[in-house]
Amino acid sequence: MSRDVSVKKLDNIAKVVTGVVLLVVVGLRYIPPVSENVFPFNIHILPALHAVLNSLTAVALMGAIFFIKKKDVKNHERMIYVAMSMSALFLVSYITYHFATEPTKFGGEGAIKIIYFILLITHIIAAAAILPFILFTFIRGYAMKISQHKRLAKWTFPIWMYVAITGPICYFMLMPYYN
Repeated sequence: MSRDVSVKKLDNIAKVVTGVVLLVVVGLRYIPPVSENVFPFNIHILPALHAVLNSLTAVALMGAIFFIKKKDVKNHERMIYVAMSMSALFLVSYITYHFATEPTKFGGEGAIKIIYFILLITHIIAAAAILPFILFTFIRGYAMKISQHKRLAKWTFPIWMYVAITGPICYFMLMPYYN
């Protein structure tokens, strides 16, 4: 059963969304942060929220795999909607936090510093690279283009899972150095 949607139009929207998100995230490095006081809450709770949202994304992705292996498409879809929602909330929270704060510097030394930077760099690269593929995979699933969805999901799932897991690991490694 195919849904009556234009995959091509949705792909174009996904490309624009990806471009805008990447421009905003990269742009955050080049604009000075606004005052933390513009927010009606303590902005410093957001890194912990990021770790929670990434962890929930990982759990939802595991649920999605569990359900699709049982051929339970409805619950697979639900888990993907949860993963997409958690990732979208993460993105809004991440942009909000980095809009208002300077980057936190890792203070560890020696091997732990090397491990941290390997995890961080691979996390950042994978997160930037996977965004359009998450959207393209989702679009094909939504449009019920199952063979295309499966082909993309084979690559999208493990990279998205890596990003969802390494985000909280990086947070816990950086946690002692937050203000």
